[in-house]
Amino acid sequence: MSGPLIIAVPSKGRLKEQVDGWLSDCGLSLSVSGGARGYVADLKGLPGAQVRLLSAGDIAEALDVGEVHLGVTGEDLLRERGPDVDRRVMLLRPLGFGRADLVVAAPKSWLDVDTMADLEDVAHEHLARTGRRMRVATKYLVQTRTFFARHGVADYRITESSGATEGAPATGAAELVVDITTTGATLAANGLKVLADGLILRSQAQLAASLTAPWDAKRLAAAERLLRLVEARANALRSATLTWPATGDACEGAVVDALVAAGASRRPYGLLLDAAEVATAAAALTAAGLGPVTASRPDFVFEVVSPAYDALRGRTLT
Repeated sequence: MSGPLIIAVPSKGRLKEQVDGWLSDCGLSLSVSGGARGYVADLKGLPGAQVRLLSAGDIAEALDVGEVHLGVTGEDLLRERGPDVDRRVMLLRPLGFGRADLVVAAPKSWLDVDTMADLEDVAHEHLARTGRRMRVATKYLVQTRTFFARHGVADYRITESSGATEGAPATGAAELVVDITTTGATLAANGLKVLADGLILRSQAQLAASLTAPWDAKRLAAAERLLRLVEARANALRSATLTWPATGDACEGAVVDALVAAGASRRPYGLLLDAAEVATAAAALTAAGLGPVTASRPDFVFEVVSPAYDALRGRTLT
């Protein structure tokens, strides 16, 4: 017997607030069982779904091993599941929040170290001088090893960080760090600089699907409903509609045809177009004597095709 579509969302912190806001903006709301501290919830507006509230790290693991069908977590945490994570987890949609960069940072006092190639040289020198490999403090072991190998840096060892990684060089626990940063201010405050080519990943919150979870027609139908709703809201946020008193004459038809050729799409009483093109399109219409032209923003724009759902269905039914 088919069970619910299980969706994991963050249980606390800034990311939880952002996910709650995103769901609400899409017309969905969480109803938490057991009060504010509950860890199971219903998603009002999406029948057939059950929500689990987990830490962002636990969500990445649950997606990887198939304990949940969908989840929202940082791409940095998903990539840490291994270089082959794309075989088990599918990124469906970047959400535009929870942004952070995973970077390699070295002490500012290393004046001659600005690139990974410089770091390779310093690592050789450090080993020759001290007999010990250069230490890298990080919570991101998998991505650090992959990135360093890609740049030919081998003479180092990882010191796994369990606290404030950026403070490791100052305390003598490591020579450099691999860490997440949003503005770089915390790294700079700790006397560190990001290497010029030291960007490992531009991370953000992702809506992701587990390819190892049990999928069936009922769960796919619930996932399709969610994905179409999310896509429709995203479409609406970048769209606008223009309406005007129609004349039906050749001049109006020529202007509308030109706007459609430029990317607008016809609607029964006007046009749907990119919000950034509203002023240009309105000017073309009024110049042709059409108007008054009214611009408005739709709440949702549902397209015939859902690329994210089609991709998910293709991966889960093979």
